[in-house]
Amino acid sequence: MSKGTKESQACLGRHQHGKSRVRVGRVWRMADGKNVFREYSVNTTLFSAMEHSYLEGTNDGMTATDTQKNMCYFVAKQLDRPCSVEEYAIALGRKFVSEYPLVSAAIIEVDQKPWQRVSVDGEAHNHGFAISGTEVRMTRVEVRKSGEVDVQSGFRELRLCKTTQSGYEGFHRDQYTLLPDTKERLMASSVMCTWSYFGGAQDYDMEYKKIRQKLVDAFFGTPKSGVYSPSVQKTLYEMGESVIDGCPEVEWIMLNMPNLHFNPLHPVASKFEHDVYFPTSEPHGTIEAVVQRRQRARL
Repeated sequence: MSKGTKESQACLGRHQHGKSRVRVGRVWRMADGKNVFREYSVNTTLFSAMEHSYLEGTNDGMTATDTQKNMCYFVAKQLDRPCSVEEYAIALGRKFVSEYPLVSAAIIEVDQKPWQRVSVDGEAHNHGFAISGTEVRMTRVEVRKSGEVDVQSGFRELRLCKTTQSGYEGFHRDQYTLLPDTKERLMASSVMCTWSYFGGAQDYDMEYKKIRQKLVDAFFGTPKSGVYSPSVQKTLYEMGESVIDGCPEVEWIMLNMPNLHFNPLHPVASKFEHDVYFPTSEPHGTIEAVVQRRQRARL
């Protein structure tokens, strides 16, 4: 360093690089004539010893983001049987950490589009699919060079609504409060949730269906009478509680439940009888919490 040159106080911290929104379509053609179809949107993130790229401007040993994109397709091809989105993400992460010496860990995030097999004349179609609803299944998998694998699963945009058995009252009031107390209202939400497994699952598809069903059941209650909700917060906790108590493989579950409002409407020349509403998605309340398992007793 020449005389009079000030030494920089900057240093490199955490760093990673990856590829986002890699779209992958995969068809498995089964021996019985049925096809299985999946569409994924993949984000890859690699943690690697690439300090020299930032500090020296050299790219020796770098796994280019274009390479990461191509690996998403290659791994999809290598999976010779239908698999869960979690299995695909795990296989992709393992490929990165085993193939490239400088990569210490890979985070793979995958969204699965809600394509569902259609029925024609009451019979499931061999190769026909349609987008069903707005629900998007998600996973986030972290694979380390050491062999450790952390799996989180979940979904977003599961839209739920119950037309009664919901209220909201007893909240703090001051000069800024206009909302009236009520024991009767619609409750609707676009649910996003993520849960973490203890060491993975034997059948991710089965666990997904099981957890999703528990969440839906807790939201609505029994078919005839339902279950009363004094707040979105209470319902959110009961949904998470049902998963923790009913699914021992789940460590914690995070639920985000915006309160999508259906405001009472008084049509011209008539009165409101809990029958006509004005739907609005903005602004909306945002309620989020993590429901976790109590610390397990040591064996």
